Amino acid sequence: MDLDRDQAWDLVCQFTESDSLRRHMLSVETAMIAYARKMDEDVVKWGVIGLLHDFDYERWPDPPDHPLKGAEILTEKGYPEDVIYAIKSHADYLTDFPRIHLVDKVLYACDELAGFITAVAYVRPEGIQGMKAKSVRKKMKSKGFAATVNRDDIIRGADDLGIDLNEHIQFVIEAMAENALLLKLGPSR
Repeated sequence: MDLDRDQAWDLVCQFTESDSLRRHMLSVETAMIAYARKMDEDVVKWGVIGLLHDFDYERWPDPPDHPLKGAEILTEKGYPEDVIYAIKSHADYLTDFPRIHLVDKVLYACDELAGFITAVAYVRPEGIQGMKAKSVRKKMKSKGFAATVNRDDIIRGADDLGIDLNEHIQFVIEAMAENALLLKLGPSR
């Protein structure tokens, strides 16, 4: 199967009504594409993996249904095994799918971080524009802020990639800032 971004987006829209969850998937797609370019990897494949990683979450939010129900759907639709594996590997509780490939590690590293950066952008008058890793790190220390985002996953993701956490955060901020209009992260959203 040739990966097609538009088909992947149609699948997201078919299974996800929540605008914020759709934007989260678009944010992760944006970060994945930026890393694929930086690491000279398959931009389409990495983008589709980022876009589809949570497409089943709204219907099946409980582990292990998410992401296994989505994986079943992707298998039926003929998606490649490595795409499905990467999506399965972003769930820590699926121990049969350790993050062994670079794309698996990048997806894990970008998932929670993209959500946290979005939350930080929402409380800044200028949105994501001009955001620095330092301000994200400061917010990470506040347990009450974006409490559902697992800070340990953010830290572990950068460690697994062997990238300095501040560098990783800044890279994802800059990637998402380039797509701020689509992600609704600009000033006075």
